[in-house]
Amino acid sequence: MKIRNRLFPSQYYLPLVIFGVSALFFGCSQYSTSGLSVGYHNLTAKYNAYVIARDKMKEADIALKKNRKENYNQLLPILYPLDSMEAKSVDALLQDVIKKGSLIPDRHQNSRWVDNALVLIGRARLYKGQFTDGIETLRYVNAKGKDDDDKHEGLIWLMRAYVETKDYNSALSVAEHLRSLPLNESNTRDFYLVKAYLHQQKQEIPLALGILEETFPLLSKNEETARIHYAAAQMYDLIEKPLAANIHYKAVSKNRPSYDLEFFAKMNSLQNEALTNSSISTEDGFKKLLNDRKNNDLIDRLYYSMGVIETRKKNYKKGLEFFGKSVRETTTNTTQVPFTYLEMAKVYYDKLQNYELAKAYFDSALVLLPVASPQRQKVAERKEVLDEFVKQITTIRTEDSLQRLSQMNPATLDKYLDKVIEDEIAEYKRKVKEAEMLVSQAQSLSANASNFDGNPAERFPLYDLTLVNTGKVEFRQRWGNRTLEDDWRRSAKIATLMTPADNNITAIPTTPGQGATIQIAGDDLVKLTKDSPEWKAKKDALYRNIPLKKQELDASNQRLEDAHYKLGKIYKFNLEEPDNAVKTFETTLSRFPNTNYKPEIYYLLFLTSAKNSQSWKDKLLAEFPNSSFTRLLTKNGGAVAASGNIELEAMKDYEKILTLYQSNNFSEAYAQLEMAMVTYSGSKIEDKYALLRIYLLGKLQGKEAYLKALNSFVKDYPSSALLPRVREVLESQQSTSSKKNG
Repeated sequence: MKIRNRLFPSQYYLPLVIFGVSALFFGCSQYSTSGLSVGYHNLTAKYNAYVIARDKMKEADIALKKNRKENYNQLLPILYPLDSMEAKSVDALLQDVIKKGSLIPDRHQNSRWVDNALVLIGRARLYKGQFTDGIETLRYVNAKGKDDDDKHEGLIWLMRAYVETKDYNSALSVAEHLRSLPLNESNTRDFYLVKAYLHQQKQEIPLALGILEETFPLLSKNEETARIHYAAAQMYDLIEKPLAANIHYKAVSKNRPSYDLEFFAKMNSLQNEALTNSSISTEDGFKKLLNDRKNNDLIDRLYYSMGVIETRKKNYKKGLEFFGKSVRETTTNTTQVPFTYLEMAKVYYDKLQNYELAKAYFDSALVLLPVASPQRQKVAERKEVLDEFVKQITTIRTEDSLQRLSQMNPATLDKYLDKVIEDEIAEYKRKVKEAEMLVSQAQSLSANASNFDGNPAERFPLYDLTLVNTGKVEFRQRWGNRTLEDDWRRSAKIATLMTPADNNITAIPTTPGQGATIQIAGDDLVKLTKDSPEWKAKKDALYRNIPLKKQELDASNQRLEDAHYKLGKIYKFNLEEPDNAVKTFETTLSRFPNTNYKPEIYYLLFLTSAKNSQSWKDKLLAEFPNSSFTRLLTKNGGAVAASGNIELEAMKDYEKILTLYQSNNFSEAYAQLEMAMVTYSGSKIEDKYALLRIYLLGKLQGKEAYLKALNSFVKDYPSSALLPRVREVLESQQSTSSKKNG
């Protein structure tokens, strides 16, 4: 007993033990500033929370990068856009980041890891698309943080959040603040990248490139750096600096790129070399890549690049041939096809002015372009213009053809229509034979399927999405858009009247107000015999489309007159081809000298014709002194004084255009507004015209054009009384965008 008391003198040490434990407990409180407490919480916060949260965030980044599929046909963003849909695949990891990170401000407030944890939480919120919460967290770090480097990191992510929500003014404000701060090397690198990304998103390409050039020395060699070099090269291509682009394309291979990234960099570099050195043959330059078996699934992209080279060299025919090969060589990956169709459409539209073919390829591109593609909206807008253009061209050609037919003598016309029906039967038989051959081939493939040793996706053509899409496009081009129904090949739905002697006679369509054609199914069509009642009925249906009576001819002429007038305006306002606009307007006046559109056409010719502007002005004043288009010529201090008060005239025309807008006649309102803004430039209500133009752009061209016009108004009319209203709309749009993203 004595020995135990000597070993454990509890009566002496127990109070000391209790005191020590109490001191340790209270001394390690998260609110204590003692060295012991801070050290304990630093250690616990780091290894029990922060390191785990940081590693989970790295794991999420790696998983997102692995799942992400880059489209090297489009301009790569300098930084990966934050996509909440993509982040759903790593939602559990991001929740762990938030959960572990939240332990530090909750339980370890005196540790040095609080700011780091809050930055991680803010990042995770941004990844999940919770931008409002993420921004608030990062702003808190800046306001309450203790470590300067951590606060700077939080500001850089705050700037990134503003870029992702398209709040570019706030992003620029943060950038200006960061410029004045002493950033460490990693924060400097990240700041430059986000700043370059900001300017890239704002389409300020030269600024983005200038910042990137300062950033590259700070980047280590890895796949991400290779990707940024590729994006820089693409931007140099955009501003037509192929030599500078090639420096960065070649830098890609020096930074451990993926195979696909290196392939596209080499191909684009070859493309630029062929463009800058005329002695290099396109075929010779690409021969090595074409013969490399590793590139078998990328042959379509190689032919696409060869097409781009030839079109830029103005060898449009050869370029189109390469584009055609690109489509035909497509395998199971069809991502290249819509971009090839788009390039073909641009060649036909911009270079060859073949608008019908351009429309067909824009249609095909629009069907296949990804919904999220930034080019989709522009393609849709151009397609809409071309739809209307082709409609008017088709009307002119059709009505001209019908009128030429109406001038034939009865015997010749009768023989001609017999020939049309015979040709239609022959064409139907040809198509039936073609279909039977395809069926025979399909049956042969099916019979040999059991012996097939190749890729299972090649067993049956319908497994190949490219063949399916190509077939759909060819079907639409040959047969038009048809509803799913029995006997869709009813041959008499559209009677094609191509004359062997006159290729300008195009077709006799069924148009409103004209006699409908007889519906005859394909099998019955083949059985038709000349002079039978069915043959006579079909010929009578064709006769009914030809304007043989005066009333029918007048209606045909009215359609021609309207189509010429509308076509001239399309050339003037949509296609911006003044020479063709002048030619079309002059044709309208020549063919229809009593047209009701004459005063407006005079005015449009006054605005469009560079050589004869004064003569068209004189004609308008002499022949239509009281026309509203004559009053549009009145300018402040000008020689013409058709009416006394320019401000009064400006208000009257504004009200007319506003009425068109309110009655949903947006295209006509926009056309008149564009003319009025030229005429009343400098008037007191010029800003009202500008604001109405913004609303019309929103209706005709979508949200992006609407927001751009709003921002332009702020710059162009800083003293306008309408400015507060415009700012309010802008803030509302930005707030709505933030809520959607959040």
